[in-house]
Amino acid sequence: MRKTVFLVNYTKLIFASLIVSILSVFLAKTLKTATAYYEDLIFSKVSELPFLFLILPSIGITIIYFLRKYLFKGKQNKGIKEIYATIQNRKNSLPAFKIPSHYVNGFLTVIFGGSTGIEVSTVVATAAIGSTAHKKIGVAQLFKTELICAGVTAGIAILFASPITGLFFALEVIAKKINKSILISCGVAALFSWFFISFIKGTPLFSFTINGWNSYAIPYFILLALIAGFIAVYFTKSVIYIKSFFGKINNNFIRVNVGAVLVGLSILYFPQLFGDSYAAIPELLKQIEIEIFSNSLVFLLLFLIILKPLAASLTLGAGGDGGVFAPGIVTGAFLGMLVAILLNHFFDTHLIVVNFALVGAAAVLSAAINGPLTALFLICSIAPNGFALFVPVLMGSFIAKYAAQILCSYTVYSYNGKLA
Repeated sequence: MRKTVFLVNYTKLIFASLIVSILSVFLAKTLKTATAYYEDLIFSKVSELPFLFLILPSIGITIIYFLRKYLFKGKQNKGIKEIYATIQNRKNSLPAFKIPSHYVNGFLTVIFGGSTGIEVSTVVATAAIGSTAHKKIGVAQLFKTELICAGVTAGIAILFASPITGLFFALEVIAKKINKSILISCGVAALFSWFFISFIKGTPLFSFTINGWNSYAIPYFILLALIAGFIAVYFTKSVIYIKSFFGKINNNFIRVNVGAVLVGLSILYFPQLFGDSYAAIPELLKQIEIEIFSNSLVFLLLFLIILKPLAASLTLGAGGDGGVFAPGIVTGAFLGMLVAILLNHFFDTHLIVVNFALVGAAAVLSAAINGPLTALFLICSIAPNGFALFVPVLMGSFIAKYAAQILCSYTVYSYNGKLA
């Protein structure tokens, strides 16, 4: 009798996971395609009249403000924290309106230049699909986390054309545990995502090809990872501080427009900060191939490393939708480029810049989301032959994560007055 109950429950779980996967794949694919199209379209049009960059983020975030107030029950989107609260409390659930809320708000944030990405919007929206399915389909109460993770797996898999990335993100960052039922639900989602990606011939995020790496670069990869840990801490603390600061501003007009105008000002002088900034990575790599080294290039990369986390934090503080996912990847790539060209110029190291861009992206992302395996498989999947960098990306991801943890514990220790 007990075996029969288990069999019935697991059959329901597989069926429910498949339904959630189908819906999540559709959501992620349409959001990814629409955002990429309109982000490029608006950027190209506004580039002809650059002063419009000043007001674009205000337009997007103002629309989001009114949608939240009048359409989405006046509730703020709190990102991945919403998922954790739902998983940790059996009585909690992600309401169905979170699906269109994060979908629309994430789309509007990025296409109007908000300096973040659609990844976190997709994660919460697909998690809400899983949570809603859990209530509607009637699977066992214990399977709520499983269906949430199925949705997240499918969503991330489609965004990066990498089912294994979706799988590890769901296990490592969302569930933070592994058991049979979670593996079943995530496995179903990963398999369906793989089938869908194969059917539509999904392509990596970047088109540049990786040609291998040299072992003499290992000490420099380690140096990059250590710096990336510091940058990730700077990034996450910027988000926390700026969101907290803006949360104390009672005047909605001031809160929305101060943050948005500052983002617009940043984009006016540094167009690479527009939206998710993924397009800036291959553009800068091409520029480095031509220039190799110049003071203007060094200062450009330095400013982008400093400003991308701030622009993302201001976007979120003003009311935009998103998180640290895309900004972490982009900031890390800029950091890797800067480290490589400085070492090549001053120490004649002959480092491969694109390799350092990808290792830097993995390192900052890993430390920012506390997900080294997610960062490893994501970065190895976003460029052709990316797995040729498996070892340095693995090193960078774990070293940056633990460097950031040590730095965070030190700063907390100092803040408590024990080292002050």
